[in-house]
Amino acid sequence: MKLVVVSAGLSSPSSTRLLADRLTAATLDHLDHLDHLDADPEVIEVRELATQIAQHLVTGFPPAPLAAALDAVAAADGLIAVTPVFAASYSGLFKSFFDLIDKDALTGTPVLLGATGGTARHSLVTEHALRPLFTHLRALVVPTAVYAASQDWGEQGLARRITRAGTELARSMRPTAPDTAPDTAFDTDTAAAIAPRSLTGAITSADPAHGFKVVPFEQRLAALRAE
Repeated sequence: MKLVVVSAGLSSPSSTRLLADRLTAATLDHLDHLDHLDADPEVIEVRELATQIAQHLVTGFPPAPLAAALDAVAAADGLIAVTPVFAASYSGLFKSFFDLIDKDALTGTPVLLGATGGTARHSLVTEHALRPLFTHLRALVVPTAVYAASQDWGEQGLARRITRAGTELARSMRPTAPDTAPDTAFDTDTAAAIAPRSLTGAITSADPAHGFKVVPFEQRLAALRAE
């Protein structure tokens, strides 16, 4: 199982990478608790690919490191995407990276969203900017997105949101149980319930051994009146 983490922080160290690391740890912790599942995390620092992203946007040909990063995102069983906030939205570098993702690459992929900023006033950026972007890419975005303002670090509220978000992503990444074979038991009540009705008749018998007997509606109505 592969967990890919995309961090678009512009400095090293950065609060964006710190949030990405904490979300990753929470997800891995809950994956371990769920049937002892293991995930192989891969972190992509978008700032290290900035020049290659610009080249790809202009030439249409990704250099090898960028191509490997795009392939990793496309092959992920779960994705964590974290961006700093600029002008009340995701960063241009973050958007440029995901502009290069094939439009079908994230279809059905569970995604956990995170963002960092200097003020709590931008806390809805995950809902009005990030969530629509990944919905457009047909990803399965988990309900809890995590925004961390400068004053949030060290607060229990942020820790609880990180734990909840990591749990949601871990559950979304769980392999689905194989489809069970349908029950082949057949009884007359079930047969009568699922048998096709005639617009001009009514079912009066549902014997699997002899098939269904359809009586014309007028004949059935006359029999009922006679009773």
